[in-house]
Amino acid sequence: MKQIALPLSSGTGTDAVPRIVVGSGNADVVEALREPELWPFRTAVLSGPPRSGKSLLARWFTESGLGAAVDDADTMDEHELFHRWNRAQEQGEALLLVSNAGEEGWQIELPDLASRIGAALHLEIGPPDDAMLADLILLHAEMRGLALDDSATAYLVGRCVRSHLGVEQLVATIDRISLERKQAPTLAVWREALEEITGPDQPRLI
Repeated sequence: MKQIALPLSSGTGTDAVPRIVVGSGNADVVEALREPELWPFRTAVLSGPPRSGKSLLARWFTESGLGAAVDDADTMDEHELFHRWNRAQEQGEALLLVSNAGEEGWQIELPDLASRIGAALHLEIGPPDDAMLADLILLHAEMRGLALDDSATAYLVGRCVRSHLGVEQLVATIDRISLERKQAPTLAVWREALEEITGPDQPRLI
């Protein structure tokens, strides 16, 4: 499993270091973030689906000393964001803007800001492939102290909702059912969790 560990820990325990799985959906994004000197006007806009690690990547970017980041930039006052962009330009600082605007895209009304954002490098996290789904399942399980092995991922990958959020919800459901039953997760638990997440009428692989 290829991962990025954030330089600083933000958890409650000494070992609670946030990590980012690197795979098909974000490898190109990570490589681009490592080279902000190549960005147009040293500015990039990062977007992607819910729970895909946008904020974690922004934290890794800033804590690695590569530049500054503005999370939820699409909700920020446009005049304030425009001044923030100007300040970064004056200081020669790379600026990463994280957008959670979704499928409709980031709609900017301020013409000066719209032109700057339009000229920036646009990075988007894509959907995970099978290998990345398996790594995400194992990471979320590890974070919960849940015992899932390669046999579990082999079973779950072809049946789960194929998204970062879907994996997170699936592992959380497996964990809850296991705790309710007071037993380690078994095939029966995996099946129950899948049915709860996707519904009984969804097609199943045998």
